[in-house]
Amino acid sequence: MRPDTTFSGPELCARPAREIVADLRKGALDPADLVEASATRISQVEDDVNAMVTVCADRARAQIADLPDHAAANAQLAGWLAGLPIGIKDLNNVAGVRTTFGNLAMKDFIAPESEPMVERLESRGGLVMGKTNTPEFGAGGNSKNAVAGATRNPWDTRMNAGGSSGGAAVSLATGEVWLSQGSDLMGSLRTPAAHCGVLGLRPSPGRCGGGPAAAKFLPEATSGPMARDVRDIALFLDAMTGWDPRMPLSLDAPAESFQEAVARAPRAPRIAFSEDQNGFAAVETEIRAKLRSAMETVAAAGATVEETCPDLPYLNETYLALRGLHYGAVVGSLPQAVKETFGERLRANVDYGMGLTLDDIYAAMTRRSQIYDIMRTFLEGYDVLAIPVVGIAPAPVEEDFPRFVDGKEIGTYENWLRFSFLSVASLLPSLAMPAGFTDAGLPVSVQLIGPPRGEAVLLQAALFIEEALALPSAPIDPIRRH
Repeated sequence: MRPDTTFSGPELCARPAREIVADLRKGALDPADLVEASATRISQVEDDVNAMVTVCADRARAQIADLPDHAAANAQLAGWLAGLPIGIKDLNNVAGVRTTFGNLAMKDFIAPESEPMVERLESRGGLVMGKTNTPEFGAGGNSKNAVAGATRNPWDTRMNAGGSSGGAAVSLATGEVWLSQGSDLMGSLRTPAAHCGVLGLRPSPGRCGGGPAAAKFLPEATSGPMARDVRDIALFLDAMTGWDPRMPLSLDAPAESFQEAVARAPRAPRIAFSEDQNGFAAVETEIRAKLRSAMETVAAAGATVEETCPDLPYLNETYLALRGLHYGAVVGSLPQAVKETFGERLRANVDYGMGLTLDDIYAAMTRRSQIYDIMRTFLEGYDVLAIPVVGIAPAPVEEDFPRFVDGKEIGTYENWLRFSFLSVASLLPSLAMPAGFTDAGLPVSVQLIGPPRGEAVLLQAALFIEEALALPSAPIDPIRRH
């Protein structure tokens, strides 16, 4: 059961993004009023949660003047946001705004131009309200760094918000913005969504643009939408989707928008469910119980739920090699003056990537293909595979990662986040969504993995689950515990 909560922010901030956008499109709301509502809410909660580490309300106000020109080209698009304030992760450049990457050498960097993904969102009517917190260069499952400090969990401000899109998740859970962009390499959209009771979608490669600027053809790290419910995720996904030659992996928008796909009455999905992905990672007893209870509720609503999971040989080694390639190519190529400021975790990630052998890389390529074929074939019989997002509830913010899960020492923080590996290695879309709460009142989420380029199928299944569980999705005031 969701704990009793309050929301003392502006009424506009509690409304779903899709309703706000519909009113903006009709002229029933003024974007300036939304910017003021967002700014008010940020001022109310930031001292408690530290999610929006750079606020650019003045820039958002100035961008309103460009909306008529953008509307002339984009108002008929399914993803037209029409003047909705949004959050952008502090790993992504926004022109004229500080982008720190959570790194001391970059703490005063002002981006001269926006990334193509940000330009797309602004051209489609999004107003960038601020930059959300992340660990240094996104390396970590706890969103804290030496520049901005730690982001705190709104459900219990003693706890961490997950990472690396922790600031984005908290900005949604507290009502600072209606939609917030995140990115994902090792669950960085999914873990904070799970910790904060919102949704985070890791899309197929190219669905929301391409790889990072330094390695445009690497598909492992991808931007994606975060929101408070499934229909709002579909709206933001439509806003982020489309071909851009500057992003060579980017895909054309589908003939049917994701909002249209979700709007169709959801049929009862076929769900393969595994509490621990064949023992791939440790899961606390309470998390198992909450996920099992959620799946029982979904089955009672008419879904087919079968406990099964395919064998996935060499998934751990394959994923770690692919992740190492990313860090070696993207972060390892940064100037030496920046690398000299790296924290211990980021340095270890880069060293791991630079130390990969040719045999490691070749094996990962071959094994990735095997894992993909196993999952592609398996999902011919199911709409989604449901597994945990993480095996443990949010931990104290001072801890970089939990040392024990279910009484077992996990060794490294990568092992804590093992449930994120499958989607990345197979390049299948995945979604973290609320499934309940622990007895202490902390969010528990389920991860859904869909078929190749199957975001529409994934979101349709998620909507059925969301309606079956009937969990409230309204934002909350941060819960301060001592």
